[in-house]
Amino acid sequence: MPRPPKFRRVEYEPQFTYFKPAGIPKWLLEELILSVEEVEAIRLKDMEGLEQEECAERMNISRPTFQRILTVARNKLAHALIEGKAIRIEGGNYRLAENWQSCKGCGFDFGKPKGQHGHGHKANKCPKCGEDYVGKQLNE
Repeated sequence: MPRPPKFRRVEYEPQFTYFKPAGIPKWLLEELILSVEEVEAIRLKDMEGLEQEECAERMNISRPTFQRILTVARNKLAHALIEGKAIRIEGGNYRLAENWQSCKGCGFDFGKPKGQHGHGHKANKCPKCGEDYVGKQLNE
């Protein structure tokens, strides 16, 4: 059985999710899909100018995983710009930073599903150690 995907921590959810070359009808264009975590990798590295290690920490992933995400995202952008393709931003394995929690028991950081704000018994349990009380929200 494959390992479940690890959610990436994303601080910014894109407001604009579709880009296309000017003057070409949308129905004639081939689309490339850019995931939300790929956009976050580009934002952290290319817009904020952070080092890869810091980017990886902020997304709660390893540096090699960050490098893979960034390489794929840049490749998609290059193809879209050079070949005149549309870019659609959607999907991915991520949790917004505002829904990110840190366990006071073991220190494990994890994403809670959108809309879950600590209500109910299971919402306050750490998925790693099972500690009943989940600590402060991480809103860096």
